[in-house]
Amino acid sequence: MRVDLHNHTILCNHANGTVEEYIKKAIELEIDVYGFTDHAPMDFDPKYRMAIDYKEFYESTILHFKKKYEKDINILLGYEVDFMQNIPMLDEVLNAKVDYLIGSIHFLESKKDTDGNEPWGFDNPEFIGKYKKKNIDDIWIDYFEAVRLLAKCGKFDIVGHLDLIKVFKFLPNKDIKSIAYDAMKQIKQSNMVIEINSAGLRKPIEQPYPSKELLELAFELDIPITFSSDAHNVDQIGFAYDDVTSLAKKIGYSKCMYFSNRDKIEVAF
Repeated sequence: MRVDLHNHTILCNHANGTVEEYIKKAIELEIDVYGFTDHAPMDFDPKYRMAIDYKEFYESTILHFKKKYEKDINILLGYEVDFMQNIPMLDEVLNAKVDYLIGSIHFLESKKDTDGNEPWGFDNPEFIGKYKKKNIDDIWIDYFEAVRLLAKCGKFDIVGHLDLIKVFKFLPNKDIKSIAYDAMKQIKQSNMVIEINSAGLRKPIEQPYPSKELLELAFELDIPITFSSDAHNVDQIGFAYDDVTSLAKKIGYSKCMYFSNRDKIEVAF
C-alpha cells in the first residue's frame, strides 16, 4: 500500500494548486492513502499558516472531496501543528475532529539567545544567519529538547520531519544519535509515529527526514513509521517515494501506519 500523509493547500499561504488537483495527481500516482495536513491556525506567524477563519472551510472542503473520490483513494484530514513552549496552541485545532495531527518544530525558543527570546524560524532562509551566532551543538540540543517536549505533551500522532534542524547542512560535532536519544525514547513512550519525509531531498541537505542514522535508532526502539512528501505544489506529490521506501526496507521496516479518527492502522508497504 502506498501512503502519503503530510501535504498542504493554498490556505497556508505558501503552497500552490487546488485540493482537487492534488487528489487527481495522487490517484494518478496510485497512492492509496493521501492526507491533507495544512499548517494549523495559531496566534503566531500568520504569513505561513492558515487563518482561523478558514478552519471550517478547510475541513469541509477536504471532507467533500473525500466523499467525491472515495472509490478511487482514501483521503484523510489532519493538521500540521507548530509546537512551541511559550506560544499556546489553539484548542480548536487540538480538539478538531480529524484523522490525525502532526506535531512539528519550526521555531526554537531559547534563553541562550544572544539577541533576545524571539522565536527563531530556523528552517526559513530569511533567518539562516543565526546558525553562525550560536554553537551548532547547542542548536541541535535545543532542537531535540523541543522535540522531546512535543512528544511528552501527548497531543500529536506523528512527529513531523524529525531532524528538520539539518535543513541547511549545519551539522553537529557531537554524535547525532546521542543528541536525539532522549527525544526518541519519549516518542516511543508516547506511542507516536515518525514520518519519513522526502522534502529534505529537495533542500540543501539533500536527505530525507530523518537521516539514516536516526531511522536506524527509531527501528531499534520499535518506533513505527509513515511516509510523507510534504507537498506544497502538485509536482511534489509522491516525491522520491521509491527512494524513501527503499531506505526504510534496508533498515528493516516492512510496515507503515496511517490513521482514521486518531486510531492507527498498520499496513505493508
